[in-house]
Amino acid sequence: MKNPFNLRKRVFLNPVSTGHTSYILAEAESSRNGEYRWGHYMLTIADCRRPVRLEFFLGTKRARRESLKKIDLLMKQLEGFRTALQTEAGLITQYEAKQKSKPRKLKKEKGGRK
Repeated sequence: MKNPFNLRKRVFLNPVSTGHTSYILAEAESSRNGEYRWGHYMLTIADCRRPVRLEFFLGTKRARRESLKKIDLLMKQLEGFRTALQTEAGLITQYEAKQKSKPRKLKKEKGGRK
């Protein structure tokens, strides 16, 4: 039997060495050249034990339109979030570099010296 999925791919989001099991699973069942419209179209994003499943139904003209808008909006938000993360990561790195280059102040002893 031919594979019923046009796409079925799971990608782990962290290196194996971390032991974290975060992943993305994308599943798009074949429509068999448009004949079968009741397929399984699911995107699962999981962070260790918390999966979030987003369904993209294609069974009606309206549902197809809405599902395509949903994935476009999701991609746009992810791109914006990536940009914000890159910006903040850079700012944190700059701040840490400045902190390391500053001379450290010695802590005052309690009670003073005798």
